[in-house]
Amino acid sequence: MDEAEAAGPGVPGPDDQDFPAHHASRCAGLGELDGLVTHCRACPRLVAWREEVARDKRAAFRDQDYWGRPVPGFGPPDAALAVVGLAPAAHGGNRTGRMFTGDATGDFLFTALHTLGLASQPGSTRAGDGLTLRGVRLTSPVHCAPPANRPTPAERDTCRPWLAAELALLAPHLRAVLVLGAFGWQALLPVLAAAGRPLPRPRPAFGHGAHVVLPATDGGRELHLLGSYHPSQRNTFTGRLTMPMFTEVLREAAAVAGLLE
Repeated sequence: MDEAEAAGPGVPGPDDQDFPAHHASRCAGLGELDGLVTHCRACPRLVAWREEVARDKRAAFRDQDYWGRPVPGFGPPDAALAVVGLAPAAHGGNRTGRMFTGDATGDFLFTALHTLGLASQPGSTRAGDGLTLRGVRLTSPVHCAPPANRPTPAERDTCRPWLAAELALLAPHLRAVLVLGAFGWQALLPVLAAAGRPLPRPRPAFGHGAHVVLPATDGGRELHLLGSYHPSQRNTFTGRLTMPMFTEVLREAAAVAGLLE
């Protein structure tokens, strides 16, 4: 679907703040959702930043064409485990057009996934590099690279319908969600509540190794919600998050999702 097809008389177009809220819940599948996500221009600050980065580029990638658009989720539609991050990196996903691809954070994540047999290779350089995931879908609460890696609350809320629709489409097979960082945790809880998942009171707090089991609803299955420190370079370089720490939490998430024997 192109931008002309996405809009019509009285229908919010890609530049409208209501574009995600109007279109996301109407998507019949992840392919349609991913296509619409890539057209979204609902947050002017994020649009300006992602396009500025794509135009000016980093010196190391001067000869590459940057994606410079919202980055859709990545992984199979029957994933049992969703991994929710923060937002694409300016010179990672915003350059390559694939979630967690092309930067050190992604390499850390894919190394752990590969160790557990959930990724076909331990690194991610570009879309189309042969990387595939088994039973895992990667996504984020904000689909555009934000300045200083800090989306505003308004940008998070504008983008929320995409995450809600993605999790709804994954719901028939989804058993667990691993959230990377406090931002993703706080962004996800309202999505789960709006989807009818009863949350404990007080609401569960984020922490590395946090694990909350949300009861089944409407004849579905229970959902495991787990937390990990974000594998940002700041966290991994300082030792706040080590590969053994991360792999342990990822292993637990994969196990409750039924992906490990």
